[in-house]
Amino acid sequence: MSGMTSRKNAITEITNRAPKACKMPEPLNKIWATDVFGLAAMEEALSKNAFKAIKKTVQTGATLDPATADIVAAAMKDWAISKGVKFFSHIFYPMTNITAEKHDGFIITNSDGGAITEFTGSLLIKGEPDGSSFPNGSLRMTNAARGYTAWDPTSPAYVMHTANGATLMIPSVFMSWTGEALDKKIPLLRSNKAMDKAAQKVLSLMGETEIATLNSSCGAEQEYFLVDEHFANARPDLLLAGRTLFGAPPAKGQQFDDHYFGAIPARVQVFMQDFEDKLYRLGIPAKTHHNEVAPGQFEIAPYFEAANVAADHQQLLMTLMKSTAKEHGFLCLLHEKPFAGVNGSGKHVNWSVGNATQGNLLDPGSTPHDNLNFLLFCGAVIRGVHKYGPLLRAVIASAANDHRLGANEAPPAILSVYLGTQLESVFNDIKEGKLLEKAKGGLMDLGLSQILQFERDPGDRNRTSPFAFTGNRFEFRAVGSSQSVSGPLVAMNTMLADSLNWIAEKLEAVIAEGEDKTSAVITVLQELMQLHGNVIFGGDGYSSEWHKAAVEERGLKNIPTSADALPAFKEESVVKLFESTGVLSPAELASRFEVYAEQYVLSIEVEAKIVIGMANTRIYPATVKYLDSLSSAATNLSALNITISHNSIDEIAAETDAMMAAVSKLKEALSVEEFDSTEAHMNHCAHVLCPLMLEVRSHADALELVVSDDLWPLPKYQEMLFIK
Repeated sequence: MSGMTSRKNAITEITNRAPKACKMPEPLNKIWATDVFGLAAMEEALSKNAFKAIKKTVQTGATLDPATADIVAAAMKDWAISKGVKFFSHIFYPMTNITAEKHDGFIITNSDGGAITEFTGSLLIKGEPDGSSFPNGSLRMTNAARGYTAWDPTSPAYVMHTANGATLMIPSVFMSWTGEALDKKIPLLRSNKAMDKAAQKVLSLMGETEIATLNSSCGAEQEYFLVDEHFANARPDLLLAGRTLFGAPPAKGQQFDDHYFGAIPARVQVFMQDFEDKLYRLGIPAKTHHNEVAPGQFEIAPYFEAANVAADHQQLLMTLMKSTAKEHGFLCLLHEKPFAGVNGSGKHVNWSVGNATQGNLLDPGSTPHDNLNFLLFCGAVIRGVHKYGPLLRAVIASAANDHRLGANEAPPAILSVYLGTQLESVFNDIKEGKLLEKAKGGLMDLGLSQILQFERDPGDRNRTSPFAFTGNRFEFRAVGSSQSVSGPLVAMNTMLADSLNWIAEKLEAVIAEGEDKTSAVITVLQELMQLHGNVIFGGDGYSSEWHKAAVEERGLKNIPTSADALPAFKEESVVKLFESTGVLSPAELASRFEVYAEQYVLSIEVEAKIVIGMANTRIYPATVKYLDSLSSAATNLSALNITISHNSIDEIAAETDAMMAAVSKLKEALSVEEFDSTEAHMNHCAHVLCPLMLEVRSHADALELVVSDDLWPLPKYQEMLFIK
C-alpha cells in the first residue's frame, strides 16, 4: 500500500468508525483500590500481630521479620489468586524512564508430580532479574551482571489486569549484586531519609519536641496527546520516535484557544472514563482531566501523595494511559514536543514537605511560630534552587524536553524561583534589613517582636517560571511529560536536605550567641538571601531582557540543551552534595551521567536515521512523481499552444534538490563515530545533527504545502490534530 493510499484509508477508517460502547461506571466506593493489597486489605487478611508488624514497616520503615514476611506473602498470594492471578512480578524502574517487570509463577510441583501454589516471604522480599539487560553506567561488567530486586513495602502491591490475564505486581528497588542502586527508587528513598534527618535538626532548634517522620509529597500534572492509530501507523516517526519529524503547520492550530474551552471530544471522553476507572481500582487518585492548549492535547492531574507512592503511581499511570488508549484506537503520545509549532507537553511536579505533627511546612501557618518554620523551609528551597540550579536542569534533561524548554508554552532553561508579590516582598525586606510593618491588603505584618501573621498570597500564578511557589507548595514546571518524577524529586529532596543542614548549622551558632529564635531566624535568612536572593524573579521568564539580565547581572546559567546540562552531574559540588547526604555515591552518580548521556545520543541518532529514511523513501518519491505529472501536463499543454508558468515546477524541483542535499549532509554527519569524550559526542548531536535534521525538515515541510494533496504520503497535522 502506497503512502498516500494508507493516509486516505486512515481518514476513511476514522471518520466511519463506530462509536465505542460507553459502559456505566461503577460507584467510586465500590471500585476504589479494589485491586490493591494495601493496609485495608492486609488488615482483613492478616492476624492482629502480623498486621501490626507490617503496618509498622509500612509507616516507619522498620525491618519485617522473616516469620511475619511469610505470613504476609501467603495472605498476598491468596488475595491475588482470588482475583484470577497466576503470576507475580517484582516491578522496578531502571535508570531510564521505563518500567521493568520479571514474571514468575506461583506454581511448584510436588514429589507426586502434582502442582501446588507457593509464595514465601523470601520470594516476596527478593527477586533476581538479569542485571545485564538494563543500563548500568559501568557499575558492573557483563561477567558480574547479577541484579536483585527487593520489595518496597511502603508502596502497596497490586493486581494488573490485561487482556492476557492478571499479574500480582510488587513494587521493588533494583540494585547490583554489590549493592549499588541501578534504579530510580533507591535514590528517592534515600533522599527522603536525608531530608527528614536535616529537617528534624531545624525543627528541634526551633523548639519542636514532638516531630513525626517528614516526607515529601508529589502531585504531577500529566499532559499528553491522542492520535488515532490509523494515522500513527502511517507515520514511522510517531511509531519510532514518539514525535513528528516532518509536518507543515496547519492554517488553524491553537490560535483561537477554542479547543481548550470546548467540550472534550466524545470519543476521548469515553477513553478518559475507562482510564480513570482503572486508576481508581488501583488506588490512584485522579482528580482532574481537561483539554489542554493544543488541539488533540489533554491533561490528567492526580491528587498529591507521598513522594515514593506518587512516583510509582505516576509510572503506572503512564503505562495504563498507553494501553487504554490502544484499546480505544488511539496512540498516546507522551513526547514533550510531538508536533512542531503547537504547545508541547510537560508534567508539572507539585512538591511539598511535611509530617503528621507540624503539617505541611511549606504552608503559611496560623501562628508566628508556624510561620517562622515556614520561612526557614521556604528559604531552604530558595538556597537549593540557586546553588543547584544546573542540577535541577540536568535532572529534566532529555532530547525530547530540549524541544520544549524555552518555548512559549514552557519555562526557560534558566532556573529561577517565583514567590508571588507578598512573599517576595518579605524576603527582600529580610535581605535588606527592612522589618517594617506592611499595609493591609494581603501583605504580611512584619515586626521583630511579633513576626509573621499573614495569609496565603492571593496573587496570580506566574506560568513563565520554572519553579514557582503556589500558596502551599512549589511547582517544578520544567519537568517533561515522558519523564519519571523520581529524578526531579531526588534532586529537590537532596538540595533541601543540604540547605536545611546549612540552616541548622547557622541557626545553632546564632542561638548559642544568645539571640532569641525570632531574631536568629531573621539573621540566618538575611545571610541566606544575600547569598542566594538573585534566584528570585517574579517577571516574564520568556522575555529576552530576563534571559540577558539573568546571566549578566544575576550570575544564573542559561542551559539550553541536554548536552550543556548533563555535565552538571560531574561537577564537584554536585558530587559532594549526593555523597554527603548519602543519596548517591560518586560511582552511582557517575553511572547516571553515562546512562542519561547515552540515552540522549541514542535518541537523536535514531531520529536522524528516521529522517533520512522518510525523506528517501516517502517524501522524495512523492515529489518526483508530482514533478513528473506537472512536466507531462506542461508538455501536453504546450502541444496545444497553451503556455503556463514553470515557476511552480522550478520551486518544487529546487526544494527537492535542497532537501536531498541536506539529507546527504545529515547522512555524512551521522557516520562520524570517533569522539574525544561523551561530552563531545553529545555536542555533535546537539549542534550538528539536530540543525541538519531541521534543515531537511524545512525543505520537506515547504514541499508539503505545494505538492498535490492526493500524492502527499504522510498524514498531515490538520488531520492528526483535529480528526478524532
